[in-house]
Amino acid sequence: MSEETIIGRTKTPLTVTTLTEKLRACGLAEGQTVLVHLAMSKLGWVMGGAEAVILALLAAVGESGTIMMVTNSNDNTDPANWQNPPIPEAWWQPYRDNRPAYNPLTSPTRGLGIVPELFRTWPGAMRSGHPAFSITAIGANAHFLTCDHLLHEEFGHGSPIGRLYELDGHVLLLGVNHHNNTSLHHAEFRANFSGKHNEPMGSAMLVNGERQWVTYETLAVSSDDFQVIGEAFDTAHNIPIQQINDAEVRFFRQRHVVDFGVAWMEKNR
Repeated sequence: MSEETIIGRTKTPLTVTTLTEKLRACGLAEGQTVLVHLAMSKLGWVMGGAEAVILALLAAVGESGTIMMVTNSNDNTDPANWQNPPIPEAWWQPYRDNRPAYNPLTSPTRGLGIVPELFRTWPGAMRSGHPAFSITAIGANAHFLTCDHLLHEEFGHGSPIGRLYELDGHVLLLGVNHHNNTSLHHAEFRANFSGKHNEPMGSAMLVNGERQWVTYETLAVSSDDFQVIGEAFDTAHNIPIQQINDAEVRFFRQRHVVDFGVAWMEKNR
């Protein structure tokens, strides 16, 4: 969506102050740890753009709180598995041989929008070490959430998503639906369902200071049923769907959606 279109659809542009107030009205509060998924275009025209959105999120939870965002470098995976788009098979091995190693300070996000890309570079931001599926956090719990993110713990117990569960934190869906709800991948790790299996993965990494293509195994995950699970969760837990301009807003405890997702997957997958 072009900026001109967004301006034309916006009656009253948001500011840091007004967005903070609206986030607080949706349930964000001082001291919370919140995983944020968002579509900035749904917020309308924001005075200050992505910077203002981040400032509002941080203000809503205060200095004692923590904001988290997905900052995936999901092109740092084996190209043999790519679909959107695929690359020619003749390029696969050259990609494995030449793709720059993951660096939490410099590796960009992919396909997530301007807010997560700015967030990962924010002063004080801590980004987890998983070369393909990193999380960045700012605030009091940032180190606990992002440290020691192991290759096989993509979304597992020791991942930032699993540690958010341990902290009994929250999820904010701001202008996106449950298809984007990464916490349901943690439910996949916890659930027992038919066909659950690991799959091979590969990423370019620095190993003892040298670039290497590292192969490893991780759980095969799928978000194909996340929207169905999310809609059922909203109904079962009476999750209010609030509104900030064109953005539907859902805010809830992460444990609730993970536990619901585990039960749903064990029954329906």
